[in-house]
Amino acid sequence: VESISSLKVVWRKDTYLDQAIENDKKWRRCARVVREVLNEPGQVIALRYLERRRERLRLPVRIEVFLAQNPGLFDRYMDRIRPKSNFVPFLRPSDRLNRFLEDEKMIYEENEGLIVQKLCKLLMMADNRVLSADKLIEVKREFGFPNDFLVRLVPKYPEHFRLVGAPGEGKSYLELVSWNEEFSKSVIQRRADEESISTGIKTRPSFIWKLPPGFFIKKEMREWIRDWMELPYISPYEDSSHLHPASPEMEKRSVAVFHELLSLSIFKRIPVPVLGKFCEDYRYSNAFSSVFTRHSGIFYMSLKGGITTAMLREAYKRDQMILLDPLLKIKDKFVEMLNEGWKQRDEDSRKTSENLHRD
Repeated sequence: VESISSLKVVWRKDTYLDQAIENDKKWRRCARVVREVLNEPGQVIALRYLERRRERLRLPVRIEVFLAQNPGLFDRYMDRIRPKSNFVPFLRPSDRLNRFLEDEKMIYEENEGLIVQKLCKLLMMADNRVLSADKLIEVKREFGFPNDFLVRLVPKYPEHFRLVGAPGEGKSYLELVSWNEEFSKSVIQRRADEESISTGIKTRPSFIWKLPPGFFIKKEMREWIRDWMELPYISPYEDSSHLHPASPEMEKRSVAVFHELLSLSIFKRIPVPVLGKFCEDYRYSNAFSSVFTRHSGIFYMSLKGGITTAMLREAYKRDQMILLDPLLKIKDKFVEMLNEGWKQRDEDSRKTSENLHRD
């Protein structure tokens, strides 16, 4: 297989996968505001302070409008910012939000084994089996780790993890203590094993390569892909130090790493700048993002919302995810809670409208 550098693939928009990102916009916006309040001391904040952070929270409307649109998230009460100052409106989590937080805690506890497995796998793929603790904190939401995973979860599993240094200062690392053979199989390898068992014929590990209707690639690229797909699969858990950085084999290994990272993520998609933080750890080149357009039958690179996001095609059917992570229950519970508020808002608005007509 010749080097790929000379072969170019034009990016094509996938309306369905862009829509999958759009579908999550509303609840993600609410989640940002909720996190902002929960991160405050005592989990309370003056309304005016929250208003000042509107731009950072990417809110298109004023906080007052947001609260009216999404009732039931917070309780409003009056308090002083400083002793002897005037009373001003404050927000704190509502009973409904506190109930959700209890549900969230329970879901994390039920899935502790899965979280430990994901964390082990991220370390097992990394160079020297070690990752910066601060980087892991930055990606906790992508993979579904609880906020306190480094202080609560990691010390519970000394047979898996060792935390070196204090997180938050850029000099703290999480190390893998022992290699776990059970975790060292990628999604691709497990799928091949399952197929071998069900058919009785040995199946070789390979990527699912499928372009959506209306997409096409040039003949020379099609031929390159065919030859490249024939190359043996290289597991992201294998040592790759012997591979030449520009070789098709290294490209095969990089695609395997991205496939595994996206498979481990909750939404089977990760913003490209987030993946960029791990170039050295996972040994992919700084120009890695071209992989997603080159292998457009495996991945899609969405430009939705001004953020480039790498998505795993096989995880979606049209704009709906079909490979569901057990930790998605947290998002489902959150959306359920928002729906209760939206229902209440529409009900109140209907009653107000009826009363006005009556008057």
